Amino acid sequence: MKVIGINGSPRKQGNTFLALSMVASELKSQDIDFEILHIGHKMIHGCLACGKCAKNKDEKCNIKTDDMNLWIQKIKKADGIVLGSPVYCSGIAGTMKSFLDRLFYVSGANGNLMRHKVAASVVAVRRTGGSVTFDSLNHYLTYNEMIIASSVYWNVIHGREAGEAIQDAEGVQLMRVLGKNMAWLLKMKEATANTIEPPEKEINERTNFIR
Repeated sequence: MKVIGINGSPRKQGNTFLALSMVASELKSQDIDFEILHIGHKMIHGCLACGKCAKNKDEKCNIKTDDMNLWIQKIKKADGIVLGSPVYCSGIAGTMKSFLDRLFYVSGANGNLMRHKVAASVVAVRRTGGSVTFDSLNHYLTYNEMIIASSVYWNVIHGREAGEAIQDAEGVQLMRVLGKNMAWLLKMKEATANTIEPPEKEINERTNFIR
């Protein structure tokens, strides 16, 4: 089994990376592979709402200026995903937001590539805004029928300078417990794969407040 961690911080080895690494440590201790994709320093354009991914249904984004289509396929093959973001003005870092919008738009337009993957979100913050950002990340997971792993509190770890998060004892525990719970869900899903059929996928009802 394999889990992909998304590092949405511009810092390759900052506190977001530390949080992901703490979760990874628990997964690896239970023979679950973990790979971190560092996308926070990339030039990732936001979704253009062109609709080509829905029209072509080729599991590709029509924007060709970055590696999004390579990342989509890597994540598609994984059993789980952990979203990691720092807090920018009480929200998801801009590059991470662009990445997530396009990843999940393509996924949804192609039959929901993320459906029933085990997933979680982690946030690194200096002081406040962590729960808002955590909630925003989870919107992507709950919108796509993902199986969400949780911990003993919201998955937020504190620190300003790179490496300071290790001093947040409660935050460290949160990441450790999250990793254990995620490993358990992944193994439980694998163990029941041949005995319990997943629920039939329904066609989404699309409504708005005009029609």
